[in-house]
Amino acid sequence: MISSGIFWRTVISGFIATFVMMMIAFVQGGVGLPAIDVGHLIKASFNEVHPDEPYGIMWGNAAFYMGGILLALIWVAFLQKRIPGNWFVQGIIYGVIISLFAGLILSPLVALAAGDAVGIFYFDTWFPGLIFLAGLTMHLGYGIVLLLCLRYAGVSGPDPHS
Repeated sequence: MISSGIFWRTVISGFIATFVMMMIAFVQGGVGLPAIDVGHLIKASFNEVHPDEPYGIMWGNAAFYMGGILLALIWVAFLQKRIPGNWFVQGIIYGVIISLFAGLILSPLVALAAGDAVGIFYFDTWFPGLIFLAGLTMHLGYGIVLLLCLRYAGVSGPDPHS
């Protein structure tokens, strides 16, 4: 059980980390990696079953942020005491875990729901290695920023001001 203060600091940290991940997703197109618009992919998945496409990009982005906040809460409630290392190493480990989960389970399911097939670890795409690297980069950014925010919010690790 986490306190109300830790809950809200974790929600804010998750929001910030998700925003950074979204910015990394868009910027990486400038360095030769695929730019990945996760909000658009989720929106397309929502609309696949509706012929009139009632869900706009706002709903896809809202679901993306909710997922990022949920991942932050999962970290604080279940994983932060089980993953070794300082905040930076933990952020890298959590980013890798999330990236593996996304490539193995989440992305194939979302794409399939949207009427596309990306395959496990994006093997059914035109550049599976680049797409996996793009996803890994996004999730590493999320993990590192999340753990940094949680550290400065006093939710995990030693007090940064001492």
